[in-house]
Amino acid sequence: MSPGFLFAVLSFAGLIGVMVRGFLAGGPRIAIGLGVAIGIPVCTSLILFETLGWFSWGLPLLMAAGLAFGFGVARARLRSPAYRWLVTLPGSAFGAAGWLAIPWATLVLLGFDPWLPWLPFAIAAVSTFRSLQFRSEELDIVLDQRPVEGLRPVGHGAARTSRPLRVVQITDPHLGPFMSVARLRAACQRAVDRNPDLILLTGDYLTYESNNQKNVLEEALEPLQAMPGRVFAIRGNHDLEVTEQVALAMEHNGIPLLIDESVMVDTAAGPVQIVGLDFCYQHRKRSMEAVLNANPRVGGALRLILLHDPAAFGDLPVGQADLTLSGHTHGGQVGLLDLGHPWTIVRALGIPDHGLWGRGPDRLYVHRGTGHYGFPIRVGVPAEESLLRVHLPAALRGAR
Repeated sequence: MSPGFLFAVLSFAGLIGVMVRGFLAGGPRIAIGLGVAIGIPVCTSLILFETLGWFSWGLPLLMAAGLAFGFGVARARLRSPAYRWLVTLPGSAFGAAGWLAIPWATLVLLGFDPWLPWLPFAIAAVSTFRSLQFRSEELDIVLDQRPVEGLRPVGHGAARTSRPLRVVQITDPHLGPFMSVARLRAACQRAVDRNPDLILLTGDYLTYESNNQKNVLEEALEPLQAMPGRVFAIRGNHDLEVTEQVALAMEHNGIPLLIDESVMVDTAAGPVQIVGLDFCYQHRKRSMEAVLNANPRVGGALRLILLHDPAAFGDLPVGQADLTLSGHTHGGQVGLLDLGHPWTIVRALGIPDHGLWGRGPDRLYVHRGTGHYGFPIRVGVPAEESLLRVHLPAALRGAR
């Protein structure tokens, strides 16, 4: 029996075990989901095994971690640091590499000898550790209200006010495989240490792994208690699965959860009207228009809208927001930002993915995310930890 054949037999036996465990834990939906998520990497890895040369020695270890990770997901919960380093990180790298390797595996099946077959595994290894890092930035956003045709990325502009509004946004932390309670606490503490005028949370706080664990979100957000009256939150799509848990966490930390409502805040940069739009699956445009009509613009105040999904920005009536803050896309998650190019998979689909966008006089800032979820790792798109300096429209500067 050849090593390759034995490796294949053990790999498929492990995959079947993962699917059976998923079926017992959550029924056919979980079993099928794990079968696809883990099965594709298993298949592509086996197809490429003979082409990897010296690199093939590490593949069984990576696959073992991937199968163990899949087996653990079937009984989802937040894990210890040791589990994360020994199972979660290498297992995530294996899963991501297997999906990235589909073009190489396809070439092998067609009879070609692919170039650098180890490359997707190397990219996944580097990106796994990159997924644990934040890119700390300070960005100026000039709300010049210059008309923009269509919806497209725009430049940040040159600073124009001596005292801009200072904002830190936290979005999509996704407590789970890559985001521990300690890691999110540290991110919240760094946000507080920057002493911004506002800290704004734009949704997706929990995941499948943390949904059933009480008090984890309360504990992670506790550093934000140091800024009463300056922290506000909305819900994302994942939060609609655990509405009570999210509400209790915000209440515990004194953070108003804006659900289709607005609040006025006096800041050192002037008054700000914050409108929090709840995540909406159906009749989105009609729902947002109703909320905005019920919360009209306040004269002399910056109108700031919190909207989890940037794809919904196009449904906002033009002129309703000076600035909208969103997340949801994780910055595109797979792209070329680390190479200095703005392209991501999400942008290729025509969806605002990261950075500043304009439509008419309105501006949208899409945060790359504090964490990520779904695809196992970030590839070329770092997590974001930014301080935004928002320079006000001329009409508001003149009114102050």
